[in-house]
Amino acid sequence: MAVGGENGVFPNGGGNQSNGAGDHHIRRIPLSYDGANSEESALELVLTIRPDWADTAVNKVEFVRFTDGITNTLLKAVNKRPGLSKEEVDSEAILLRAYGNGTDVIIDRFRETQNHELLMRHGLAPELLARFENGMMYRFIQGSPTQSEDLRKPVIYKAVAQRLAQWHAVVPCIKAPTGHSRKNSRADGPMTLDSNLGDAEFQNVIDNVAPGKPPPNVWTVMQKWIFALPTDTEAQRARQAELQKELTWLVSQLSQRPGLGVNGLVFAHCDLLSGNVIVLPKTSQGVTNGDKATENVTFIDYEYATPSPAAFDIANHFAEWGGFDCDFSVLPTLAQRRQFIDEYIRAYFTYREEKKPGAVASVDQKAEVEQLLTEVDHFRGAPGFYWGIWALIQAEISTIDFDYASYAEIRLGEYYAWKDEVTGTRQKDGKEAPLRERRWAQEE
Repeated sequence: MAVGGENGVFPNGGGNQSNGAGDHHIRRIPLSYDGANSEESALELVLTIRPDWADTAVNKVEFVRFTDGITNTLLKAVNKRPGLSKEEVDSEAILLRAYGNGTDVIIDRFRETQNHELLMRHGLAPELLARFENGMMYRFIQGSPTQSEDLRKPVIYKAVAQRLAQWHAVVPCIKAPTGHSRKNSRADGPMTLDSNLGDAEFQNVIDNVAPGKPPPNVWTVMQKWIFALPTDTEAQRARQAELQKELTWLVSQLSQRPGLGVNGLVFAHCDLLSGNVIVLPKTSQGVTNGDKATENVTFIDYEYATPSPAAFDIANHFAEWGGFDCDFSVLPTLAQRRQFIDEYIRAYFTYREEKKPGAVASVDQKAEVEQLLTEVDHFRGAPGFYWGIWALIQAEISTIDFDYASYAEIRLGEYYAWKDEVTGTRQKDGKEAPLRERRWAQEE
């Protein structure tokens, strides 16, 4: 659930060890953003990369705060010099993103930077200007973020399908150890799932949570998060053990299913909520030839990007049609999912053909659409599990005014409702299907 904004594009990234991308040439600034002294500390950071903005006689630097997300702080720095149009001001604008309190427990910031650079090389992210102690700065790209209701418009969801297909078809997955430091705990503290694991053993458990799937991947992310759950009380430790058991079951059910990409993994965004989908100006270059009425979009906020089954990334996006309020009544019907996936498959294989001519000539795209529809259906409960664990951690570490604890229960409820459906438990108990499952089964 990364931060979005208004009237602009402000991507970030995701990365880990080396293997083809790194941040060795990205400037590092030995300063931190201070939320208690926001504008002064932000200005100091911005002036390190734009010292020419320091002369107040000719410059008028202002900050616009974006509040569409529930994880980070995002500021747009603009220099409103006299005589400049809004477009000219925006062409020089800088986006400053300061990480949420304690989020290094959840996100590998080195890998975030690495992913940003990887996306930059494929024309899918703006220039990353600098990193500082608790955040990064990058160039602003003009555009307008969507709202959750926009995601349900055919012209938007077809554009999302096209852009997501480009990510999945073109951007390679970077293989590397998870590189995530373990949770610090007192030697005399309560026993947790990782208490008896040495550092190498701890790393091995994470990296091999899904056999045959090279790390990092969405499964290693969930394993890291379970290890990072709060365990101060007996109830918290019982919850951690319960979620570990569920992850083991989920991996056994889904991790070895057929999928696109190498090893069934693609470079996935994993956080395609509405604020992270930006509609670009009409003058921007289109993504693929196709429906002329389709808008052109790009994605922002790559801190959760990691190799994942394509079906998870798509199912995760579909879950966001309901927004932060989790309005299950507006999730995509079968007909809408089919439209999205039909557009996605057409674009995916177009990009694959451009990358390697002749490689996909014999592909039966209609069959691929049906296969991916089935896979997304299988994965529809996984995003609730993923964000439910995340929210349990955020409830302990975040200083943002958001009810993470309640959000965690709603999202985990999605997972358990799906599990009851696929195991037959709900039918056996004679219960009515919950709204989310009823909506998912709706044809039109």
